[in-house]
Amino acid sequence: MRNRRLSVIGLLAGFVAMHFATVAAQQPDEALAQESRRDLEQADPFMGDWQGYFRQRNRKTSAPLVAQVVALGKGRYHATLLPAFDQRTMPVASLEGQRNGDFVRFFGWGDVSSYCGPDWEGVIEGDRFRGSVPAREGGTFELEKVVRVSPTLGAQPPAGAVVLFDGSNLDAWEKRQRLLSAPAAWKIENSAMEVTRGGGSIQTRQKFENYRLHVEFRTPLMAEAREQSRANSGVYCHNTEVQVLDTYGLAGRSLECGGIYHRRDPLVNMCRPPRQWQTYDITVETPEGANSVMTVAHNGVVIHERLDLGRRVQPTSILLQDHGNAVQYRNIWLVERR
Repeated sequence: MRNRRLSVIGLLAGFVAMHFATVAAQQPDEALAQESRRDLEQADPFMGDWQGYFRQRNRKTSAPLVAQVVALGKGRYHATLLPAFDQRTMPVASLEGQRNGDFVRFFGWGDVSSYCGPDWEGVIEGDRFRGSVPAREGGTFELEKVVRVSPTLGAQPPAGAVVLFDGSNLDAWEKRQRLLSAPAAWKIENSAMEVTRGGGSIQTRQKFENYRLHVEFRTPLMAEAREQSRANSGVYCHNTEVQVLDTYGLAGRSLECGGIYHRRDPLVNMCRPPRQWQTYDITVETPEGANSVMTVAHNGVVIHERLDLGRRVQPTSILLQDHGNAVQYRNIWLVERR
């Protein structure tokens, strides 16, 4: 029964993934994929996505199984085991881990035949995450490390686009303040702009009304921080905040990455691990005789579709928030929609 249910969930996951529109069909080039792998390895070799199968005892077939491993600091980890990535579904198991040298050992509670199942145990060593469920109807699982990169990562501005940041200077930005304008006080490092503590939020000098915006961002690894203290920032379009935060492996709520702050949950949590570059592709449009609407794609998947902004927008600046954490941004450009 469990294998059958996991298989059905896998099919449903595929259907839902097809339903959520992807912004671009192309995959980022291999150099960007290698960059993501290198960044994650340097940050934490155990943290990130794992993918494989679960094989129930005394059955020949196996079911898809994935894991998201979150670094919690001081050698501690949390692993959520799921039937598929990027879906709103109940976890198969929830495990706590402790590092011991070159491996992490996990124990926790999960499901085999119902959602109140037996103990699970597992070990990450090298590029494999293996484990078992000792109960009578249990089984074994084996996963390998995968790095999933946004299909719009590295997208180049089309002809006619307004380039807001190409890695060379902050000329298009200013510090947000009530009186006289001031230069943006963030630093540039390796072609990325980084929030500088005390530098304040920054906004575009130019104002825009209807547009398609591309932003790439990366959160630092703050393993011992929690909730809103864990790599906080935000992208504001028409005073509406799309939250930037390290909420990798969590449920995906309005205060988490991709959420419309205090307003709407993302359709699915598309957050990638800290230190991996991610993308927002945000479209604002104003239908004739109606309020303006916003569509947000996070790492290539639509997480807010035609969100009603409650008004017909006027030209405003795009703002990047300083919340005291060293979040980075790069490759920011915009195509105006007439």
